[in-house]
Amino acid sequence: MNYDTFVDQVAQRTRTSPEQAVVLTRAALQTLAERLTGGEMLDLAAQLPKPLQVVVKPAPGDESAERFGAAEFVARVAQRAGVPEPAARDAARAVFTTLREAISGGEFDDVVTQLPRDYREMVEPAMAPGATLRRG
Repeated sequence: MNYDTFVDQVAQRTRTSPEQAVVLTRAALQTLAERLTGGEMLDLAAQLPKPLQVVVKPAPGDESAERFGAAEFVARVAQRAGVPEPAARDAARAVFTTLREAISGGEFDDVVTQLPRDYREMVEPAMAPGATLRRG
């Protein structure tokens, strides 16, 4: 999936402008990158469009993942994107669903296995039947 398609999918799912979808996408991916190990971030980055790779690539030697739950994930996305938490939660769901379409199923599963159970509300819509239909 190319960058424009990724952003357009997030914009459609969040019912926002493409410009706002870029902000939401970057905020969600940057927060996700903090939650993943360095090796997983590199694997994920390798499958993303170039403009999004820089958002998730770890600093050299940074292998550790921060441990925080879904509420903190949403709070960080909200702060980064400058939106209320309900909008950040919707954006996270939209980004996870789009991510599921953009990367291989095995890589998406690897990402999800690093997240605790309280992330289910955000991740499960991405795994729902029909969520992986590719467009364009």
